[in-house]
Amino acid sequence: MPDSTITILLVDDEESLREVVAERLRDAGFEVTEAVSGEQALARLERFAYDILLVDLHLPGIDGRAVIDAALTRYPSLIAIVLTGYATVRDAVDLLKRGATDFVAKPFPFEELRHIIDTALEQRRLKAENAYLRQQLDERFGLGALVGRSAPMRALYQRIEAVAPTAATVLITGETGTGKELVARAIHQGSPRRSQRFVAINCGAIPEPLLEDELFGHVRGAFTGAVANRPGRVEQADGGTLFLDEVGTMPTALQVKMLRVLQERAFERVGDTRTIHVDVRVIAATNADLAAMVGEGTFREDLFYRLNVVPLELPPLRDRAEDIPLLVNRFIERRSEGTTPVVVTQDAMRRLMAADWPGNIRQLENVIERALILGASAQRVDVPDLPNEFQPDVPEMAFSTTLPDDGTDLPALVTHLERQLITQALERTGGHRGDAARLLSLKRTTLVEKLKRLRLATPAS
Repeated sequence: MPDSTITILLVDDEESLREVVAERLRDAGFEVTEAVSGEQALARLERFAYDILLVDLHLPGIDGRAVIDAALTRYPSLIAIVLTGYATVRDAVDLLKRGATDFVAKPFPFEELRHIIDTALEQRRLKAENAYLRQQLDERFGLGALVGRSAPMRALYQRIEAVAPTAATVLITGETGTGKELVARAIHQGSPRRSQRFVAINCGAIPEPLLEDELFGHVRGAFTGAVANRPGRVEQADGGTLFLDEVGTMPTALQVKMLRVLQERAFERVGDTRTIHVDVRVIAATNADLAAMVGEGTFREDLFYRLNVVPLELPPLRDRAEDIPLLVNRFIERRSEGTTPVVVTQDAMRRLMAADWPGNIRQLENVIERALILGASAQRVDVPDLPNEFQPDVPEMAFSTTLPDDGTDLPALVTHLERQLITQALERTGGHRGDAARLLSLKRTTLVEKLKRLRLATPAS
């Protein structure tokens, strides 16, 4: 067994067999979560990155094949082992094509299952990824460069598909790093304007005196250095799409000119009196609360309503943690083109899925890029390859470490502290030994041994 506890999702509707197998696996040091149906298994897989999936082939409703498909799509390095009472050569070939590591026919001796699990774990440690898993990395989800199958992303896809074919102005809101420009490009690609230009400008990245010239252009002689006519971004986007990023930073004077573009599709270059008419679709994006800015008087109310025809709010990454494995695979695929793909361990994936991600997708991509550099030689990314904030916490305990003048009974002190922490962990988890062991960073078998030694009685769980 490796140092970190291996987690197993056991899916079987046969209660007596499931309970026996689960208990034997727990006694062997594995952390086991049980599911009685394919639907329940999929729900659990959305919330946690297991190391191993043990699944009955024949389940009511969603069967084992569908569970394997969904599990390996989300977690390409997951070990999938099938339990079946109807083993045939055809079943075996089909399951191996789907990415299953092995299968075992019921009834089976526990030692046979344990051998299959140990062999699969060793193969995963030694091999980067097999051909099937590399094929899975090529699978595309979402629209264009967008990635995700979570409920918030599915709702977003529906709105994009609805608004893209229209000429409506769209306001995309969301935290920094959530992919607002990717959404704007997806809308453009889904529109009748896809063959025309997509012109983007970051209003917050250009100094205020230069922003008007960037947006609307100028004529020769308009100011010192204006030696020739120059079209601005609005004119360049004629027939296509203009993307205004960080629109909330646009100065009030320019807000008036942009309002006219939206209302009349007309403007004048800097230093010119000739009106230019354009056919341009405007998509704006901001991480600011424009409605609040309207109330403060820093953003024009009429412009806000012109921009906010179709609002699209992007979910932060912390609200779509189930999409993190898909995003990680996409980043790895992008970096591994032409080379052997790097595997992210399930322990590392769990830490990534549990993080808060204030920088959202952009932060995740940076973390993966760094981890790939640090873990490239081993063709795997593990917890030590992640930044400090993803490393296991070693909290400072609230007790004195000063040795009394007359000495102390160290074994008794350690035993007392051990008893206190284990008791607290069991109370916090309602007596569940597996959960308590996880809180204490112990294997379940180690915790059971300590309970016996300390004579702490708890219900078996």
